[in-house]
Amino acid sequence: MTEFWSNTSSFFLSIWRQILSMNVIDIIDILLLSVILYYAYKFIHDRRAGKFAVGLVLFIVVLVMSELLEMHAIKFILKNVVQVGILALIILFQPEIRSVLEEVGRDPLKNLKSIGEQRDLTQINANIGEVCTAVFEMAEEKTGALIVIERDTKLGDVIKSGTVIDSNISSFLIRNIFFNKAPLHDGAMIIRDGRLYAAGCFLPLSTNGEIVKDLGTRHRAAIGMSENSDAAVICVSEENGVVSLALDGKLKRGYTVNMLKAELEKLLVDESYIRKMRGKMSRKKDSSDSETDESGRE
Repeated sequence: MTEFWSNTSSFFLSIWRQILSMNVIDIIDILLLSVILYYAYKFIHDRRAGKFAVGLVLFIVVLVMSELLEMHAIKFILKNVVQVGILALIILFQPEIRSVLEEVGRDPLKNLKSIGEQRDLTQINANIGEVCTAVFEMAEEKTGALIVIERDTKLGDVIKSGTVIDSNISSFLIRNIFFNKAPLHDGAMIIRDGRLYAAGCFLPLSTNGEIVKDLGTRHRAAIGMSENSDAAVICVSEENGVVSLALDGKLKRGYTVNMLKAELEKLLVDESYIRKMRGKMSRKKDSSDSETDESGRE
């Protein structure tokens, strides 16, 4: 027992010495590793990569056991599989890797962007009203529609696949674009900066194998777009007129007009108001600093 406590105290004493010997570079190293592990966890969580992670752990366990037990044949095969496997994994999980990298770039920059951008909240509310009016009129007529509202992630590559319109938002124009005989009705509509910017655009389809099988291509495109960006994607089913909204890779169905308005106001109006108030506070601070400098010079 004495030997056990002696070994335990020595173990904790060595850990304490390691902590005391840490410098700034070691702390930065640990923080960076924590960030990498966090995004690795987000990568495998709620994706098909989650099941793959279990298989990968088992593969590593077998590899370690073959090393310890000197199983030369298994060790030779597994080591060669590892050399080719890394490239195969990158190809296999390319959509998920792209999604994670976009999220890594989006989250930090979201708070570092310029916050002085001015938006007319009344106009945003009016645009939301026009969109909701068009959506539920099309839902009554069972006219299929796919409307993407761009937020922080720019969708230039998606816009290039369609036709640029750059018009004011109106329910009449939205309904005309998605009219069954219209040339642009098959693609998605992109709304950018309060403008009906493009139509007839092609969206990436979701590769999530857990999506309900009765969802069609339009719904899969809505989910795929929300997986690859922070856009809000409204989908109207032409089979039953059900209105859905895709956000962050998740699809919520069965919206009413009031529910959709409330959701869009939360996403667009509240977000715009916060930016506007931060912009005012920033300008007020700059003005105060300028007055202080002038009084100091006097």
